[in-house]
Parts: sequence; structure tokens; C-alpha cells
Amino acid sequence: MISGAEIMVKCLEIEGVKTVFGYPGAAICPFYDFLCRSKIEHVLVREEQNAAHEASGYARAAGVPGVCVATSGPGATNLITGIATAYMDSVPLIAITGQVNQWLLGRDVFQEADITGACESFTKHSYLVKNAADLPRIFKEAFHIASTGRPGPVLIDVPTDVQKQMVASFSYPQKAQIPGYKPRTQGHAIQIRKAAEAISKAKRPLLCCGGGVVLAGARTEMIEFAEKTGIPIVSTMMGLGVVPMDSPVYLGMIGMHGHENANRAMHDADLILLCGARVGDRAVSDPQQVSDTTKIVHIDIDPAEIGKNMDVDIPIVGDIRLVLRALAAETDYTAPAEWIEHVKAEKAAFVPKGSPRDDYVEPRSFMRVLSRMMAKNAIFCADVGQNQIWAAKNFNVKEGRFLTSGGLGTMGYALPAAIGAKLAKPHRQVVCVCGDGSFQMSMCELATLKQTGADVKIILMVNERLGMVWELQTKLYDGRHTATTLTGSPDFVKLAEAYGIPATEVSSNAQAELAAKRMLESDGPFLLVCRVDPDEPTL
Repeated sequence: MISGAEIMVKCLEIEGVKTVFGYPGAAICPFYDFLCRSKIEHVLVREEQNAAHEASGYARAAGVPGVCVATSGPGATNLITGIATAYMDSVPLIAITGQVNQWLLGRDVFQEADITGACESFTKHSYLVKNAADLPRIFKEAFHIASTGRPGPVLIDVPTDVQKQMVASFSYPQKAQIPGYKPRTQGHAIQIRKAAEAISKAKRPLLCCGGGVVLAGARTEMIEFAEKTGIPIVSTMMGLGVVPMDSPVYLGMIGMHGHENANRAMHDADLILLCGARVGDRAVSDPQQVSDTTKIVHIDIDPAEIGKNMDVDIPIVGDIRLVLRALAAETDYTAPAEWIEHVKAEKAAFVPKGSPRDDYVEPRSFMRVLSRMMAKNAIFCADVGQNQIWAAKNFNVKEGRFLTSGGLGTMGYALPAAIGAKLAKPHRQVVCVCGDGSFQMSMCELATLKQTGADVKIILMVNERLGMVWELQTKLYDGRHTATTLTGSPDFVKLAEAYGIPATEVSSNAQAELAAKRMLESDGPFLLVCRVDPDEPTL
């Protein structure tokens, strides 16, 4: 005989799970009682939302589903923002929640919440398990759904009595059999031929890569296709890192906070290949920004993403890596020299903003210096707010990763995601940047950082404001600044030191560069507090 809780742990072991992030409670105690007997490492977070973010960072760095665990009621509902963040950014995640006993469901008993109903609109699928014998099939399906097609979160809610239920034997399925779920990976041959024909007629073609290129592992194919055809590349924020900022084929990031030359290239292009990019309002705020006569080819693994935000002429559903290979085989096109010279001249004319200061740390120039100091394959996590835009526009991702909450825009994401990424890739340099607003949403994770000993470096941009909202109020609300001044913040250096984490504070670019060098050369976690001019603009 074997219990449901033991089955849950065995399923994770068979799926190759090495680490789970969670916070226990009464309704998930049977599971934890068997988890402690397993070789699976459990990371005790300090708040459940951060369990989902840490699992997200782990998944994005490792390329496998991340796993987070919480108890019923408030534990489960605290996971919701992390699950929604993973859904928006297509991160494979398995969220396991405990639930009250089945006979108590619907009675508003202590710590009961309808978590499967609450998460319905931002999970790929969710399960409320009613029989322990179903657990092996459900776990097999959950991992398959989370990691295939467009990746995303899957929720498994397990009542306490199901965790305690005894079944006769355990057998794990070899394959998931899910009627109606067959993600298409090979692009349709006729559509690929149509795209190749459209490319052959283009005079000003442009590649636009989004986070889907990263998820598909199509970095090599994207660069090879651009080099073969000579077609220049722009990216969305989620596509940062596919092509190094200093690559001759890369023009920059598009969008309201993007590079001006990249946005002009989008406007001037007569053919755009959208690759794994849904081009939401932050990337293209107005579809009219792209000419009516511009032909749009949209490649995405998820048919629901194609045409969501922009009219499409040639849709191609499939794995971007496979589609780009097929498209490269169909074309011997070379982009016109006039177009290449035009976009290169526009890029060359772009002058990065921000110069070093000796009274404050100027964040844009510091981000450029920092990226030169960091390892080529470093993982850089940016939070949400001004720090995100300063980093996205100025940090040069070479062969590493740029992790941020690009879809939901979740403040407090960077520190827990960085912890997860470091635990997934312990031999890679991991640095995160936060604002003093976003950091205070997850600074309880300093305890998790100390407990795990993860070598995560934190750069904290302190301007004592919710800077991006402050800018919005300045421009659109006649300067009526409401609830955007961060009074009452702690001494961040003393706070880190209270957790046993070394920290230092700087207030000029010269100090920041020296301190960053010491920080990167040090062992273990470190907090670098950078004083930023409160009036420093985002752009």
C-alpha cells in the first residue's frame, strides 16, 4: 500500500525534480512528511508568492519546469501572482497546493479557498485531485502540459484526505495521453513557402524576436537566419539576450521604452517577421505605428498568440527553431544594401543617454559599465520599474540571460527569481537589480538567500520614490504626486547586515564601479546600495 502523499513525491522524483520551493501548512503536511525523506531539496521561502517566483527563475535558467508548493487557503492564494506572472511570460511551472478534506469543500471551513477556480484564467490547466490513484496520471500530464507547446503553469490541488488515502500500488505512465492536446511544432509547408516568397520581394525586411525565441532555444537559428539573409533584428524586452546588443545585425529593443532607431526600423520596414512575440502594448503601443502596407509574418507555437495585437498576413504555427530552419532552406534572399546601410546609420547615430556623476549614481551609464564587468554567460534579473528600463536599454546581455517580469510587470520579482536561477545554475554569475519600491516587496527573501547561501549579488537603486509612477504623475496628472514617496524605508545596509549579508552604499559612479568590482569578486551574497537622483528620468 502507498499513500497519495508518497505518490506525489515519487512522481516528482521520476520527473527528475531536484529542487522545490515552498512554505508548509497543515493541509500539505502529509506531502512534506514524505518530501523530507526524499533527496529532493526543499527551499523554505519566506512568503508563498516568492516560491512561485523562485521556481520561475529556476525554470527559466534550467530549462525545465520549476516546482512550488503551498498549503490551502492563504498559502494557495499567495501563489496566485507568481502563477499569473509565469503564465504571462510562458514559464513552465508546477504549482502544488494542499486543500481541505473533500467532505469540507464548499463549506467555507478554515483555510479553504477555491484555488483551481481562482487560477482558471492564468494556468494552462489545473487539477483538483479526488482520488489518489489518479495522481500518477495527473502528474505525468501536468509536466507534459507545462513544458510542451507554449510553456506555462499547471496547478495541482490535492485535498488532505487524498494525500492520506492509501492505494494498492504505484505505477507511473510512460507517456501522457491527453485527447485534443497536440501542440504543433512543424510549421505548415505552404505557409513557410508563402513567407519565403514574401521575403524575396521585400525591400526593407526586419526580424522581431520575442521571448518565444528564448523559450524555443532558437537563438542560434535566429542569428544564422539573420546572417544568411542580412535581415536586421530588433527585439521585445522578453527577447533581450537572443542577440548581443553590440552585434552588427541587432538594432535594439522596440517599444515605449525602447531604442528610437529600433522603433523607426519597425515603422520603416515593409516586411516584419514576428518570431515568438505577441507585441503587446509595451512593445507596439499602437498597431498603426506599423504601416498599413507592411506585410506581417507571425511565427508562434501558440496559435492564440498569432494576430492577437497586430493584423497578420502570413501566420505560421510551430516551433520557431524548426520554422526558421525550414524558412532558411526555402530562401537564398539577401537584404538590399540600401536598407542595411540605412538601419546601420540610424544605429550608429544613436547616442546612449546618461553620463557618470559624482553626486549620485547615474544608473544608465552604470548599467553599461556593469555589463562590461560581468561574465559573458551571466544571468541578470531586473525587477519592475525604472530599474527595469535602465537595465533593459543599457545592460548588454552577451551569452547569458535577462530575466524580468515582462508580461504582468510584477514588482518584487527579481530577488526571488535570482535565487531560483542561482540554485539552478550554481556555477553561473547571477546579479539582480531592484528599485527601493520593488525590493521592499520581497526583501523578506534575504532570509532565504542567507539560508541557502546562494551567491546572488543585489544592486539596489534607491531614489526614495516609486519613480515610474512619479514620472507618470508629472507628465499626465499636472505634477500631482500622490502616494509615490517612499518615506519610512529602512537603512538597507543595516538591514542586509542584520541578515548576515555584507552590504555597502555608494553615491557616485566612480564609487559604484569600484564597489561593483569588489562585489563581483566576493564570495556569497552581497547588497550594493546605489543612491540615485530622485529626478533621474527613465529614458
